[in-house]
Amino acid sequence: MSITYLKKADKSPETETATAQGVVTEMLAEIEKNGEDAVRAYAKKLDKWDGDIIVTKAELAENAKAVPEQVRKDIDFAIDQVSKFARAQRASLQEFQTEVHPGVTAGQRVLPVNVAGCYAPAGRYAHIASAYMGVATAKAAGVKTIVACSGPFRGGPMHPYLMYAFNKAGADIIMTLGGVQAIATMAYGLFSGKPADVIVGPGNKFVAEAKRTLFGKVGIDVFAGPSEVAVIADESADPAIVAIDLVGQAEHGHESPAWLFTTSEKLAREVMAQIPALVESLPPTARDAAGSAWRDYGEVIVCDTREELVEVSDRYAPEHLEVQARDLDWWLENLTCYGSLFMGEETTVAYGDKASGPNHVLPTKGAARYSGGLSVHKFMKTFTWQRMTRQAARDIGEVTARISRLEGMEGHALTADVRLAKYYPKDTFDLGEKVKV
Repeated sequence: MSITYLKKADKSPETETATAQGVVTEMLAEIEKNGEDAVRAYAKKLDKWDGDIIVTKAELAENAKAVPEQVRKDIDFAIDQVSKFARAQRASLQEFQTEVHPGVTAGQRVLPVNVAGCYAPAGRYAHIASAYMGVATAKAAGVKTIVACSGPFRGGPMHPYLMYAFNKAGADIIMTLGGVQAIATMAYGLFSGKPADVIVGPGNKFVAEAKRTLFGKVGIDVFAGPSEVAVIADESADPAIVAIDLVGQAEHGHESPAWLFTTSEKLAREVMAQIPALVESLPPTARDAAGSAWRDYGEVIVCDTREELVEVSDRYAPEHLEVQARDLDWWLENLTCYGSLFMGEETTVAYGDKASGPNHVLPTKGAARYSGGLSVHKFMKTFTWQRMTRQAARDIGEVTARISRLEGMEGHALTADVRLAKYYPKDTFDLGEKVKV
């Protein structure tokens, strides 16, 4: 395979895992031991928040009145988009039953978890989309109780727009808590009395590590790392649009990779030539993040064929993957590893991040090789059941007894023996050689 790197990353995206692990382990142990008192202490120490943890209905009502009308309309529109897509996902999950052998009926049930915890990070700005991406999807899944958390905004209460988004999307309990203490609170059911079955939502490296540590006690959406974007482009792509799409996602953070995979060296060089000026045009915070991300983690790869591009892209398994190339149906058919796919120039990652419908909580660090992003499925449990006639129990019982004894599991075999003896006392069966050791 012919691959040429016009730009290769100096670094690979890794968080300071060891540091985060130590901090998170200590905090979770303290919270598990001292409960709500420990959470309040961390909230005051880390976020300078000593106000009420649970947001009251009256506060939610007053907050909604204070949100500008256009902001409400935009959030409502985005929630509707996310909800529509999530409800369609839910409709795709079906219960069924089938006769797998004469007299043996097996079936599937699909049920939501009882309690979901949805986190949205607080920070320099309001992470509005993260609020409704989690809550609206859990609501569409039919989750009975949705607990939502985000930290105080700049030393005050939760950002009003984020609070509105949580409430409008359908959260049942909303808490002003951020960071590890928020994840632990939802996992242990503090303040709400409702321990979460699943916790979802993006966050910093400490939030990600808390979710990783608690996985098993609770379900989680994805093991999150720095946001990623890749663009597949051929000679038909517009270099200006490719360049801004790479820069637009690089502003997520200093460690956010931006990759270009193309069959056109001419396009690649035009894109690379435009990126520095686009980075410089950003406001200071975004400029600093995007500049570092492109310098340290940006890559440009040129291949001879589109088949090679598919191989490269699937190996990277990017969180966000845009295709700006001819024959979009071919790419949709052949690409297999990505968090979410954006087909054609008309769509872009930012649309998916905010308002187009599919969820923006997606796998990173190559996890798209084996996992999808946040969806209704993350809030659902698929159960199986079975029922059989006595004649079917005869057929299944003989096979079960023999296989069990071949595996040295006499107790298993006896559960079949007893039934066959009860249902068919006059018959003789070949039940295998009894286990002696």
